[in-house]
Amino acid sequence: MLETLDAPAVRLWSAAAADALAACQDEINELNVFPVPDGDTGTNLSLTLRAAADAVAESPAQGASAVLRTMARGAVLGARGNSGVIVSQILRGLADTVDADCCDADSFTDGLRAAVTQAYDAVADPVEGTVLSVIRAAADAAKEVRGEGGELSSVVTAALAGAAEALCQTPEQLPALARAGVVDAGGRGLVVILEALAAVVTGVATVAPPRGRTPRGRSALEAVRESGSDQFDYEVQFLLAATDADVASLRTELAQLGDCVVVVGTGDGLWNVHVHVNDVGATLDAALDAGRPRRISVVRFADQIAESRRPLTAQVAEIATEVVAVAPGAGLGHVFAGEGVHVVDGGPGANPSTAEVLLAIRSTGATQVVLLPNASQVSGVARSAATEARTVGIDVAVVPTRSPVQGLAAIAVHDPHRPFGEDVIAMTEAAAATRWAEIAVAEREALTSVGPCQPGDVLGLIAGEVVEIGTSVELVARSVLDRLLGAGGELVTLVAGADANLAIIDSLRAHIDAQVPLADVSVFDGGQPHSPLLIGVE
Repeated sequence: MLETLDAPAVRLWSAAAADALAACQDEINELNVFPVPDGDTGTNLSLTLRAAADAVAESPAQGASAVLRTMARGAVLGARGNSGVIVSQILRGLADTVDADCCDADSFTDGLRAAVTQAYDAVADPVEGTVLSVIRAAADAAKEVRGEGGELSSVVTAALAGAAEALCQTPEQLPALARAGVVDAGGRGLVVILEALAAVVTGVATVAPPRGRTPRGRSALEAVRESGSDQFDYEVQFLLAATDADVASLRTELAQLGDCVVVVGTGDGLWNVHVHVNDVGATLDAALDAGRPRRISVVRFADQIAESRRPLTAQVAEIATEVVAVAPGAGLGHVFAGEGVHVVDGGPGANPSTAEVLLAIRSTGATQVVLLPNASQVSGVARSAATEARTVGIDVAVVPTRSPVQGLAAIAVHDPHRPFGEDVIAMTEAAAATRWAEIAVAEREALTSVGPCQPGDVLGLIAGEVVEIGTSVELVARSVLDRLLGAGGELVTLVAGADANLAIIDSLRAHIDAQVPLADVSVFDGGQPHSPLLIGVE
C-alpha cells in the first residue's frame, strides 16, 4: 500500500488507466446518450488515455510531478471528443498542483480541487449530471477524508467511492439518462481511471459498484452526438498554436458559431479545441485567425449515425464530392476548370454575389460540396451561400482559402471519393500550409504597416499585410520571395496577372533556382486584374 505517489507509481497508473479504458470501451460507448447517443465516448476516452500513457512511456526517468505533467500534456494533445478533452484537464489540474518528486495525501487532495476548477473552466456551458459532477464529488470526498487525517490510500479510495456514488446520481440530473436507463458515459470513464489509480495505490484491484445500469431502448432514441444541441451537424477538433489573447477571442467566436465549445491548453501555447458547428469553414477560418491549426478532425454526425446503424455486411455507395471555386481571372478559371472544379468568376474588385455562388453550388448536382472563396473579401459571401445551400439539403464546407494559390494547393489534394470530412480536412491543411503573397500596385495614397505609399507604388503583401513598398515589380517580388523562402519551401507557385511582364516571371524563376535549387516552380497565366503576381510557397 502506497502512502505517496512516486514516479514509478504514476507510470503504472497511466498504463493501467489506458488498459482499463480499452477493456471498458464498448461498455462506455453503450452508455453514451447525453443528450442523444453517438456511441463514441468510450473510444474517445480510451484514445485520450492511450496518448497519455504513450507520452509517459516515451519520457525519460524523472520525478512524480514531471511524469504527471507529461501524462497531462499527452492527454491534452491526444484528447478526443468532449469527454476526452475534459478528462485531459482533470489530469492537468492534478499535475499543476503537484510540485514534488512524490504526491502525498495533501497534494492529491489539492490536485483534485484544482482538477475540478480546470474541468469546469474548460467548458463554455457546464452541465451537471456529467463527468463534471463526478470529478467534483470525487474531490469533495477526498477533502472530507483528508480532513479526518486519512492518508493517500484512504483519500484515493474515498475519491473513487465519491465518484461512483455521483455517477449513480447522474440520471437524476439529466432526464435523457433517466429515460435511457443509463449513467453518464464520461463519468463512467472517470470512475474507471480512478479505479486504476486505487489499484496502484492500494495494491488491490478495486471496482467501484454499482457500475451503472444497462442501456435500454437505444434504438428508440435519436442518435446524434456525445453532447450539445442537435441543431449542429459537425464536430470539429484541432490543435492550435496561439497566444492566450487570441484563444480568448477564438472562444467567443466559436460560441457564436456553435456549442460544446471546449478549449484547453498545455500551458506552453498549444491548445486543444473542440466545438459542434454547422459552418466548418467559418470555424477553420476563425482558427487560422487565432493561430496555426493542425491535426484537424471533422466528424459529420449523420455519417456517424448511419455507420452505427447499418449492418456490418452492408455496402455504402460512394458519394462524390464536388468543388466550387471563385477565380479572379480567366486564366485561373481555366486552371480550376481543368481540375474538374466548378468556377465562379470574380474576386477582389469584382466580388461575386451570394446568389451567384449559390447558383454554382446548386448546379453541381451534388449533395456534398467544398467551396473555395480564394480571397478574404469573398469569405463572407461564401459562408452566406453555404448557409443557404444547407437549407435545401446540400452539405457545404467552406475551406478558408484567402488566395487562389491556396485554392490550387487545396485542389491538388482533393479526392472526390474520399469521405467528405476527411477531404475537407486534407484540403484545409494543404491550404493552411501554403504561405501566400501578392504583388499589387497602389491606386491611392495610404499609410501601410511599413510606411506611406503613393499611387503607382508597387506593394508586396504577405498574407494580406504590406511588407514591401517599391517602384519595381521585379525587385519587390524578389524581396517577398526571399522572405517566404527564408522559412523553407519545396514548391513555389507563380500566377501571372493580366498585365504581367513575362520577362520578369522568367527572371524570378532564375532567382528561385539560385536561392532554392531543389524547389519545383509552377507558373500559371492567371489573368487576374490588379495583381501582377500571386505567389505561393509550400
